[in-house]
Amino acid sequence: MDRFICVYSELDKDKLASLESLYHPDVVFEDPAHKVEGWPALEAYFRRLFTNVTHCVFTIEESMSDAHQGYVVWTMTFSHPKLSKGEPRSVKGCSHLIFADNRVIKHRDYFDLGEMLYEAIPILGRVVKMIKAGL
Repeated sequence: MDRFICVYSELDKDKLASLESLYHPDVVFEDPAHKVEGWPALEAYFRRLFTNVTHCVFTIEESMSDAHQGYVVWTMTFSHPKLSKGEPRSVKGCSHLIFADNRVIKHRDYFDLGEMLYEAIPILGRVVKMIKAGL
C-alpha cells in the first residue's frame, strides 16, 4: 500500500512507467465509465487519460489495508481544456484494491462522474446540479 500511495502521489504524464510495478499483469480496473482488463489495456487507458488532461494530481487523504486488500480515499485535481474553460477541477473518490503476488490485481474506483465531467459542461452542468439539488 505504501508503494501505491507513493506512486500515485507523484504521478504525472512523465511517470506513467512507474505504474507497471504496481499492477499484476492480469489486473482488472473499473471506474464509473470504464472497465479495463490486463496491464496493456490499463497502460493504454492511463496514457489516453494523461494525454487529454493538461494537469492531473492525486492527493491521498486516507488509506487502510491488510495483506489481501486496501482502500484509498483521494482527491483528484485536474485540468482539461474542454471542461470548465481549462480551470482546475477537484473530485473526491475512493479506490478499493485487491492484491495478488504483491501487486494490485483488482482496482475499483468510486467517484461521482457527474461532478467530474457532466457538471463542467455548460448547459448540462446546470441540469445535473439542479437534479442533485432535488430540483
